[in-house]
Amino acid sequence: METLSLIPTQQKDGRFGIFGGQYIPEVLMPAVQELEETYRQTRNDAEFHEIYTHLLKTYVGRPTPLTFAKRLTEELGGARIYLKREDLTHTGAHKINNALGQALLAKRMGKTRLVAETGAGQHGVATATVAALLDMECVVYMGSVDIARQQPNVQRMKLLGAEVRAVESGTRTLKDAVNEAIRDWVTNVRTTHYLLGSALGPHPYPTIVRDFQAVIGREAHAQILEAEGRLPDACIACVGGGSNAIGLFSAFVDDEEVALIGVEAGGEGIASGKHAARFADPARGKPGVLHGTFTYLLQDEDGQVLPTHSISAGLDYPAVGPEHAYLREIGRAEYTSVTDAEALQAFQTLARTEGILPALESSHALAEAIRRAPSLPRESILLVNLSGRGDKDLETVLKALKGRGA
Repeated sequence: METLSLIPTQQKDGRFGIFGGQYIPEVLMPAVQELEETYRQTRNDAEFHEIYTHLLKTYVGRPTPLTFAKRLTEELGGARIYLKREDLTHTGAHKINNALGQALLAKRMGKTRLVAETGAGQHGVATATVAALLDMECVVYMGSVDIARQQPNVQRMKLLGAEVRAVESGTRTLKDAVNEAIRDWVTNVRTTHYLLGSALGPHPYPTIVRDFQAVIGREAHAQILEAEGRLPDACIACVGGGSNAIGLFSAFVDDEEVALIGVEAGGEGIASGKHAARFADPARGKPGVLHGTFTYLLQDEDGQVLPTHSISAGLDYPAVGPEHAYLREIGRAEYTSVTDAEALQAFQTLARTEGILPALESSHALAEAIRRAPSLPRESILLVNLSGRGDKDLETVLKALKGRGA
C-alpha cells in the first residue's frame, strides 16, 4: 500500500526554512484549517489510502514506466538518459495524481464543488476528470491568453462537464487565473474546495501537493535501481510552480550523491526580462508573498509582481513553490533555465529520435539533459521527468516553427 510520508524538508507550521506559511484573508482561515485537519487525519487512514492507491492503479494507470531513451542517448554520445513517463497517465500528465487525492479529501470534507485554476490546461483537465468521476460540480478559471493557446484542453474540460471561466484581468495568464479561483473560493467556501494544482499557496497546500506527487519519485527510485542497479547521477524536472519536480525530488532528497536539477522557463533569455525564471534573474527574482505563501517571485523595486513570458503556458507563473526556494537555499537542489528556442528544439529532437511528443513544459527539462549529456561519461545516468504529453502544444509548436521559418 502507498503511504503519504513526511519528507525531511517539511518543518513545523508549514514552513520550509523561512519559506511557506499562511498569508491569507481571515475569511479563509477556517477552510484552510479544516483542510489541514482533514489531511492530518487522512495521512494515516488506511481506508483512504486503499481507495486512493486502487484508483491510481486502475484509473490513473500507475505505475508509469521508466523508458531508456536509447536513440537520443546514442545521438548525444554521453550520459544515458531515462524518461519517467508521466505523459502516459490518464489525462496525459502528472496533474491527475494530485487532483485525484485532493478531490477525495474534498469529498471527505463534505464539499460538493471544486474550483481550480489552470495555465497549460492539464490541471484543469485533471480536475474536470476527477469531478466527473466523483460526481462533483467543477469550475475552472483560465486566462484568456492561455485559452487561446490551449484550445484542445479547453474543449476536453467542457466535454468532461466543467465550466471554463475566462479571466480577462492582468496578463490573462496563470497568475490571474489563480486570483479568480481564490475569489471564488472565498465566496463559496462552505460548499467548495479549491483544488490547487501546484506545490504553491498557503500551508498545507505545498505539503499536500508534494505528498500526492511523491508517487512519481517513489516509482522512479525503484525503477532506476531495477534497470541500472544504482541511482541516477541527476534527476531533472521542469519548474513552474514545481509540483512534478518536487514529486520526483522527494524520493531522492536523502540520496546526496544524486543531483537535483530544476529547470525554469528562460523565455526569450534572462537579459530580455521576458521569462519566468525566478532564481536565474537576481535583479527581479526576490523573496516575497504571492497567493498565500512566502517564496521567490518576480517583482519590481516596489514589490509589484512583474509580468512573465514562456512558450509553455504551464511554466508561465511569477512565483515558485516554497519548498523549491528552501532546497535552493540549503544547496540541495540546483536551478537553471532554458529558453523557448531550446525547449522547442528539445521537443523536436525527442519526437525525431524516440517517437515521443513531450509537453513544452517537459521539453525544458529535456533541453537541460540534452545540454549536459554530451560532456558526461557514458556510464553517467540522467533521469528526466516527462511530466506530460505534447498533443496539447501542437498548435503552439507549429506556430513557433513557422515563425522561425522551419
